[in-house]
Amino acid sequence: MAAHPVDVAPARTTLPDAGLGRGWEASVLMALTLLILSFGLVTLFSASPFVARRIDVADHYFVAQQATGAAAGLVIMVVLARVPYGFWRWAAWPLVAVALVALLVLILPGTEAIAPVRNGARRWLRLGINVQPSELAKFAIIVWTAMMAVKKRDQFKSLSRGLLPFMVVWGVLLLPIALQPDLSTAFLAGALGLLTVFAAGARLSHFAFMGVLASPIVWLLLQVDYRQARLASYVEQLSNPLAATSDGAGYQFYQAMVALGSGGIAGQGFGKGWQKFGFLPEPHNDFIFSMVGEEWGFLGVTLLVGLYLALVLVGYRIARRAPDLFGQLLAMGCTNLIALQGFLHIGVGVGLLPTTGLALPLFSYGRSNLLVTLAVLGILMAVARETDLDWRPGLRQNGRAPDLARVAIGGRRA
Repeated sequence: MAAHPVDVAPARTTLPDAGLGRGWEASVLMALTLLILSFGLVTLFSASPFVARRIDVADHYFVAQQATGAAAGLVIMVVLARVPYGFWRWAAWPLVAVALVALLVLILPGTEAIAPVRNGARRWLRLGINVQPSELAKFAIIVWTAMMAVKKRDQFKSLSRGLLPFMVVWGVLLLPIALQPDLSTAFLAGALGLLTVFAAGARLSHFAFMGVLASPIVWLLLQVDYRQARLASYVEQLSNPLAATSDGAGYQFYQAMVALGSGGIAGQGFGKGWQKFGFLPEPHNDFIFSMVGEEWGFLGVTLLVGLYLALVLVGYRIARRAPDLFGQLLAMGCTNLIALQGFLHIGVGVGLLPTTGLALPLFSYGRSNLLVTLAVLGILMAVARETDLDWRPGLRQNGRAPDLARVAIGGRRA
């Protein structure tokens, strides 16, 4: 009698290899990126013609510049998605050095030829194209902090050997950004570093102590007339939203609320918004979210926020599944960049936060920000690409990847 064949468990059904890596995360990340980019270019096409005419360039100038940046950024994203993310351990210190040199050029006297004053600040280098070094500094802080947090994960009990060295290097990069002046970007970059070391196990008591030490510096930075006026206007808006006026410090908030309120459920229609005609400041950049509300309405705003939420959730999933602590922290930092900057921009657009001047990632006009955002998305894809837990024995616990950050630092948070 013929022996019966040995029963074997059927192979687990999985999504096929697709896009830039195994699984679905990288492919979904690419799809979400293209959707947000496309939506942003369409909105920019409507929001920018009047701004272009004011500076005597073609109506399509800004959207053409952004599309060129998007094409270059997508190439960078695909290339970085193929680079093993361990490369960034080696590149961390060189990135910090390059960012610091570029930031110093902006604030040193005698460099005005390549670092001109625009709108009262020196934030761009003219190197054939305009480059914003603070964008590179944000990226450098993410990579360097992730690398150092892995090295120092056993030293976070000590303030002098744990958190303090991070604060020193961050300060060296953030001070030139604040002196441009660009306090919003300095706060954002600092927050990205803090979130990364917090995830790695830094103590809350150390954060509180360093916050107390830094508070006099923050207080001095805020003692500038235009910053005080902006904060006073914001406090007034919180206590009495109807007090906003169409001139003075509350002008931007007033026009942003007019744009959002006039959109209703379905919006005024593509190209039919009025606030872009000299009423809403920077409709193609700082307040492009308000333009979405005016022309696409509540439905358009909901769609856009939903796309960002999906992108951020996929990013955090990639971080949770990363093969090692460095991959987790690097992916988390990249995701935090998009999540935090997007939250701050949208918060300004709906009147919840004071005006910051931060771009909406993948959406607002600005090629430096666009290139850095697409670069960090490429790194996220690289982490997803190397996360193949079925090929890594011992990394699965009940079918799930362990939280390597908690394992490394014992879950300490206090």
